[in-house]
Amino acid sequence: MASGQGRVLELAVLGSLHETPLHGYELRKRLNALLGMFRAFSYGSLYPCLRSLLAQGLIAEEQPAPSAIVGGRSKIVYKLTAEGKERLQDMLTQAGPSAWEDESFGVHFAFFRHTEAEVRLRILEGRRSRLEERLDAVRTALARTRERLDSYTLELQRHGLESVEREVRWLNELIATERRASTEERPERDTTSTDE
Repeated sequence: MASGQGRVLELAVLGSLHETPLHGYELRKRLNALLGMFRAFSYGSLYPCLRSLLAQGLIAEEQPAPSAIVGGRSKIVYKLTAEGKERLQDMLTQAGPSAWEDESFGVHFAFFRHTEAEVRLRILEGRRSRLEERLDAVRTALARTRERLDSYTLELQRHGLESVEREVRWLNELIATERRASTEERPERDTTSTDE
């Protein structure tokens, strides 16, 4: 699971199983809802990922009781192990450049409720910084090539620019909210510690 896409899928699987044990079909549906919003999800990559996570001891299989078997097929339920919970927490604390990229930002964001506030803020700021770099590059390229572009290509460039600008505004709002929340928490901690 060394590749970027493999790590994104691993994070998505571990995060989904952290919520509740799931059998393969339920897990596929949940991952499709989660990953489908951010990037194409190949079902052919799920079962190799599950086998790898099983081999590493990060998840375990539970066979249903014979009375729970419906239609002659048993559904294996996957659940997170203690080692899997540790690995998930390790992955959720990583706030470096890989968490800012298009392919993984959405999955990290989907599990922000399990992520510490400081890490959330670093990821949001890193993502914003990455998008601002992209905006500068697109604006520069557009200024240089504007007169050589046909109207459709120019419109496509504008659309891309507006999409990135909209995401930067959204990130600015999220960052402001995170900062407000962290400053509101600090005084409570300070007054609690002085009362004791």
